[in-house]
Amino acid sequence: MLSIALRTLRTRWITFVGSFVALSLGVALIAVMGLALASSLDAPGRGPERFAAAPVVVKGADELRVPTRIGDRVEKLAEPRAVPDPLVVKLRELGRVIEDRSFAVRAEGGPGDLVGHPWSTAAFAPYRISEGHAPRAADEVVVGGDWAAVGQRIATDRGTVRVTGTVTGLGFEDALFFTDARAARLSPHSVQLVVDADADAVRRAAQGSPGVRVLTGDDRRLADADPDRDNEALVAMNAMFGTAAGVTGFVSVFVVASTFAFAVAQRRREFGLLRTAGATPGQIRRMVFAEALLVGVLASAAGCVLGSYGAPRLARWVVDSELAPSWFTIGDYTWPYHMAFWTGLLVALCGVVAASWRAGRTGPAQALREASVDTRTMTWGRWLFGGGLLLAAVVTLAMALSTEPGELLHRKTYVSRPMLLITAVALLAPVLVRPLTRLIAWLPAQLPGAGGMLVRENAAAGIRRTSAIAAPVLVTVALAGSLLGATATLNEAKATETRDQATADYVVSPAGPAGFDAATVERLRKVEGAEVSATSASAVYVLEDGVALIKSEARAADPAMLARTTRLPIAAGRVADLGDDSIIVNEEWARHTVGQRVDVWLGDGTKKSLRIAAVMRTGTGNNGVYVTPRNAPGASVDRVDVLVADGADATAVAEGLRAAVAGGGQVRSEEQWVRASYPETNRTTRLGFLLVLGIALLYTGIALANTLVMATSDRVRDLAVLRLAGATKWQVLRLVGAEALMVVAVGGVLGLLVAALNLLGIWSALGMLKVWTSIEVPWSTLGATVGACAVLAVVSAMTPAWFSLRRRAVELAGMRE
Repeated sequence: MLSIALRTLRTRWITFVGSFVALSLGVALIAVMGLALASSLDAPGRGPERFAAAPVVVKGADELRVPTRIGDRVEKLAEPRAVPDPLVVKLRELGRVIEDRSFAVRAEGGPGDLVGHPWSTAAFAPYRISEGHAPRAADEVVVGGDWAAVGQRIATDRGTVRVTGTVTGLGFEDALFFTDARAARLSPHSVQLVVDADADAVRRAAQGSPGVRVLTGDDRRLADADPDRDNEALVAMNAMFGTAAGVTGFVSVFVVASTFAFAVAQRRREFGLLRTAGATPGQIRRMVFAEALLVGVLASAAGCVLGSYGAPRLARWVVDSELAPSWFTIGDYTWPYHMAFWTGLLVALCGVVAASWRAGRTGPAQALREASVDTRTMTWGRWLFGGGLLLAAVVTLAMALSTEPGELLHRKTYVSRPMLLITAVALLAPVLVRPLTRLIAWLPAQLPGAGGMLVRENAAAGIRRTSAIAAPVLVTVALAGSLLGATATLNEAKATETRDQATADYVVSPAGPAGFDAATVERLRKVEGAEVSATSASAVYVLEDGVALIKSEARAADPAMLARTTRLPIAAGRVADLGDDSIIVNEEWARHTVGQRVDVWLGDGTKKSLRIAAVMRTGTGNNGVYVTPRNAPGASVDRVDVLVADGADATAVAEGLRAAVAGGGQVRSEEQWVRASYPETNRTTRLGFLLVLGIALLYTGIALANTLVMATSDRVRDLAVLRLAGATKWQVLRLVGAEALMVVAVGGVLGLLVAALNLLGIWSALGMLKVWTSIEVPWSTLGATVGACAVLAVVSAMTPAWFSLRRRAVELAGMRE
């Protein structure tokens, strides 16, 4: 049988080339994603930047450390603490102490991420004067980089300044240096300082100051801005590549298994002839397995080679797109190749299991059949696994809706659930294909001529062929509709929440990330006719179940004005009951009963016991907690809601607000604020989904073309019969193209059905959370996806048909299979 298998590979080369292409590309995708995922597990060591030349850095407490029975739980503080004054006194006795300060600066013509520092800290990077001299007066600065020249006057949100010197930029920040005194006035709060003294002596002095850290050597990088950015980048890349690997791995397995099963199903008459010649069912199965093994080994090896070339190109793309840090490259790993190779081989063998079992049961009389109508397409395995997966999808959805509807809004859930439904619908496709093709082709079949009827009957008769060709379209449309539709629906739900909660006439927000200073807030309060509610962002921490330290975003506000300017989604209690001894929580908290007391840590790490004054509904998960300003120490005002007093002129109030912020903020009406704050999928998630869908579309497009070439090449004799019956060459080609469009339409409808079921689940979850919004379907993306598949399908079907029809119809009808 091995020799027969080898001869079959030679004579049915188109079928096996199609299987080879599908498998090798699938293995390549798995290898590429595996290599990318492996390379994103470790970040290169990064040394100190701003303090590379500093002897010792002393950093105030910036972590909350809570002991539990399973060890200390640690979270970053929202408001880091300053180095305690008694310790500063001790350190001054040891040597020179320089307080470090960092604050955002907006300068006309300057970089968008400009940051201010005291000049004394410049030497610790070290920055060196390249032109001019150090700042000596309050209105003098030194500029890092070449965006400003010595002598130039620059308008900033900190006042107009004159450039007295420049330093060469070091690449990690855009700095603007003020005199130490001016920097202290602009940013009074200092959380770290440099000590020119012996490190051991500094450590001894810092003993007894909880949370204070003494940094030397490479640990000085912890004093840099955002020292965890590499780890955060790794987490983001892991999430992106993990999602991409999961989805592309599923698509690869799905398409490869479908292609191999179809390749075996095409050969029913061949197996019948072998049975007629005396082959046993076991020999047929072993032959099919031998062919799959040979193709699987060669294609998997080729896929690993392709993956080694594709992975570095993916790495360059994510770096160029700023999805990954500049240091990201593909490492020297071997396990992704092993995973891809053995996965490809396993999928190839599994893809022919059911088909080989059917092949072994092919009777000798099958060789005498001339009709190509598929029979018994729904095997017990399809019913069992397809029905089981569909039932699992329905049951898990019902359980989630009844217990934890918010779980359905998480990315890992709405990314993975479509795969369950896609597989279920694909397995049950033979049940759906025949009625669906008759429904879609009903109108064309009513038109004059036999073309519409032939398209309908050919698609309905060749259920296996139709299902195999529709599978790539199904998976692409379903993924595009489910993933992009889920993010769009969730964004619209969040916008609905924002719209429902906004009741102010105007909202004033700062132009930069630093927030408003106290003087600006006071000017806003003095605007005639304006009732002002200033709020600030902070955080609170709670220990749940004795082991989990949970951080919740918090907003600090005056309770009376908060109740007037915001319509919170209160489920129990009253906003007006909020006070310095209380807190407003949401239903996600373990304790969320009005009147209960809960132990929390504030943004600066201070522990307090607060009474629950009110409970908000969970919503989409953006409803944090509310406290009074006294319970948010150090938090700066980043939003001001304004009501126009009765009888006051709204236009005059708006002008007064703009004058009060003096260009350092934006004044928007309620509707403008809602539009400006409309939630958008973050860039990493959006580009990650586009990466996933782009790879899926590319691969399924190739698989679609591949399967169509296989299917059309197998129908040469059918096309010849049409020619002998009187059809012209162009009529036959139009028929082939119309059939391809019909199959794409079937796949598109099935994919849309899967997407609709997924989006309906998300919409139901939002309804259970009392957020009523519309289902957002990405029609333009779905239309473009189906259109691309349609063009590709028509070209892939008509090209081999055109080459076949170049020969005489009598010769084609007499060709051996």
